[in-house]
Amino acid sequence: MQYLKKRWTREGGYREVLVIATPLILSTGAWSVQHFVDRMFLSWYSPEALAASMPAGILFFSLMSLFIGTASYVSTFVAQYYGAKRYHRIGPALWQGLYISLVGGFALLCLISLAEPIFTLVGHDPVVQRHEVTYFQILCFGGFPVIASAAISGFFAGRGRPWPVMWVNTFSTAVNLGLDYVLIFGRWGFPEMGIKGAAIATVLAGVFSLLVYLSLISAKAHNQTYHTLKGWRPDKELLLRLLRFGLPSGVQFFLEMAGFTIFILLTGRLGTTSLAATNIAFNINTLAFMPMIGCGIAISVLVGQYLGRDRPDLAQMSVYSGFHITFIYMASIAAAYVLIPDIFVLPFAAQADPEGFREIYRLSVILLRFIAVYSIFDTMNIIFASAIKGAGDTRFVMFMIVLISSLVLAVPAYVSIVVFGLGLMASWIIVSAYIITLGLVFFFRFLGGKWKTMRVIEEPLAALPPGCSECPDAKFKP
Repeated sequence: MQYLKKRWTREGGYREVLVIATPLILSTGAWSVQHFVDRMFLSWYSPEALAASMPAGILFFSLMSLFIGTASYVSTFVAQYYGAKRYHRIGPALWQGLYISLVGGFALLCLISLAEPIFTLVGHDPVVQRHEVTYFQILCFGGFPVIASAAISGFFAGRGRPWPVMWVNTFSTAVNLGLDYVLIFGRWGFPEMGIKGAAIATVLAGVFSLLVYLSLISAKAHNQTYHTLKGWRPDKELLLRLLRFGLPSGVQFFLEMAGFTIFILLTGRLGTTSLAATNIAFNINTLAFMPMIGCGIAISVLVGQYLGRDRPDLAQMSVYSGFHITFIYMASIAAAYVLIPDIFVLPFAAQADPEGFREIYRLSVILLRFIAVYSIFDTMNIIFASAIKGAGDTRFVMFMIVLISSLVLAVPAYVSIVVFGLGLMASWIIVSAYIITLGLVFFFRFLGGKWKTMRVIEEPLAALPPGCSECPDAKFKP
């Protein structure tokens, strides 16, 4: 008991982790609720709309994740500058992230014309294909606001002030869900748009988030202390450093999402029922999984701040504190997946056709057992990968994702589904092995300790007092 009390109150302890993690957990939890309800509404609308939403949505997010992962790495720069008390560098770092967001938003707009050939190539049911194309094309218009919001959220999270992030995401979720209900089903005088309405709701909610964030960083106090407006100029050296550390993080995020995208697209070849059950299982997992992402962000911030203060011992303490908290949480959720799976699947069945949904329901319950097994290792994946990324060890994370996504997930999934036709259960064994492998790899990398000597910010210029022996007077003539 005395140990727990000490661990609760000390620097890097449970209390400090929870102070930063709680609003981030609520923030990412709001995001997961948004997607859960979005998919639930679509399951009420039609099985084809539900089946299409996951492949199209995850493909869009995978492509966008390259830019989100890069731009949101601003939070690590902010954390290390904040820990080093070099506040005037925070605003310029934020603006470099916003410039990356502009590039990302333009790149996603260029993909609109490619939607139809992409989903034709995938080979899903023709009705599902039409929904996929519509959903993907509309989402592409919302790329820039989402990427820019991710960059700006790093300004608040990196300083250990995550409550604005929570409130912005909460209100954005409320906007999205309200628009979902109105536009999907055609309520209050609006036309019934189905999956098109769901996509429009998502884009408008992203625009809302960005507008609120921009108003927050424009505050006079933020500009005076952190140069959030004065630091708008492009800074070549800082931008290149953000790309040096942030781009591997973005590539890692992209490849991780791409691996799951390939898995989802291949699962669609097994039929609409298997694809819909997989969508439901992943969406249920998202509801429990996203709060862990919030804790991972908090760990990354604390590692950055403590390394900025040259205190790797406290950084390590905060990582283990975060791991203990998330492990207890995820173990409880995993037990619920096995013992009371109906409570998670029933909302999807509430307004669906009972006959058409029966087999989807049965498969969803089985898939939750796979999630229960691998979710414990997913805790290791999130916490320890976040820790080493918070130090700047992003290239290792990227290389491991390239290697493991290819050899453990994408290639085996293709061989099992397309070549041997082994079915849904074999594909889920593969995805479970993938997540377990990632968790173990990042845990052992953290134990290696190389991250303790890494920094992403530049070394401060040494300033010697005038008149000292090491600084001869500038007027001295030989």
